[in-house]
Amino acid sequence: MLRIHFTEVDLARLRLANAPDALWETILSFHRLRDRRGAVVFGEWRTEVRSQLNGETRLLSALVPSRGYFPDFLTPVRGPHGIEAGLEKLRGTPVERLRADLGRLAGFRRLPGWVVRIAEGGAAVEPLSRLIGALRSYHRAAVDPYWLYIRARIDADRAVRGRALLDGGADELLGSLPSMLRWRPPVLEADYPVERDLHLRGRGLLLQPSWFCRRTPVAYHDPGLPPVLVYPVTRTSPHAPAVAESTPSLGRLLGHTRSAVLQAISTGCTTSELARRAGVSLASASQHAAVLREAGLVVTLRHGNAVLHTVTPLGAALLRGSAQPEVPRPGRDRSPRT
Repeated sequence: MLRIHFTEVDLARLRLANAPDALWETILSFHRLRDRRGAVVFGEWRTEVRSQLNGETRLLSALVPSRGYFPDFLTPVRGPHGIEAGLEKLRGTPVERLRADLGRLAGFRRLPGWVVRIAEGGAAVEPLSRLIGALRSYHRAAVDPYWLYIRARIDADRAVRGRALLDGGADELLGSLPSMLRWRPPVLEADYPVERDLHLRGRGLLLQPSWFCRRTPVAYHDPGLPPVLVYPVTRTSPHAPAVAESTPSLGRLLGHTRSAVLQAISTGCTTSELARRAGVSLASASQHAAVLREAGLVVTLRHGNAVLHTVTPLGAALLRGSAQPEVPRPGRDRSPRT
């Protein structure tokens, strides 16, 4: 179990990441690629991704074992969300951090020579570039084609957490997290592979929702790093269409009422709020939201006794009058460090 100890200052400094983090999703997706569990959610995605890879698995496996510790420097502290900006920050990792993390990894497994050379400072340019190239190539195959879908799911999760924060502050937000996380003030308990205590000591905590995180949250191994907790987003039915395609559902969007409904959902709302905003009955609001959801324009998640609707990137683009982006469907439902 992981126990995260809060002070009053930490509660005031609790933050929720405003977007998925490309490197966290990349590393955690690599765990999912080699994990046989979750076939209903990840099975089709695994098949698609494996057909696109060309040696990246062998290279990345040297640094990211199928379970247990992987180096903190692979997911830079407070790194930018985009993959290229994140990789540039990784490239600038101080030598001391590289040596500490790789030394810790060497305590669990034998490292190939090219990985050992990463910790050699100036002489590590070529092996570090090799690692960055493998991460970039893997990300392009495993994460980038599904990014808009991942973003939609994380935006929906953020809407639920944001509503909880507005309703009851930090206590409500921490209490709204997925079931593997339990808020017992002043401690947040989490299912975790090992026994561990993390004392925030006034530094606050960044909550980072993730699509590829599964079953247990993830935290930096080094307690001296700025505290981050990566947790899995709540997943909806794995058979829910992920994108808008040329389907009857999209055709039924035409019309004043449904356009008004989509606009009403643009800032996030429950079904009752949607009915009031759009001036329709509760049953009609639910029906319109279902059609929009089937078309890939809306995501719906449960929040307490109600459900919360938010627009997807595709729905937002439609509201802006932009051309619809092409969003590949990540299998059935696209969807730790110790």
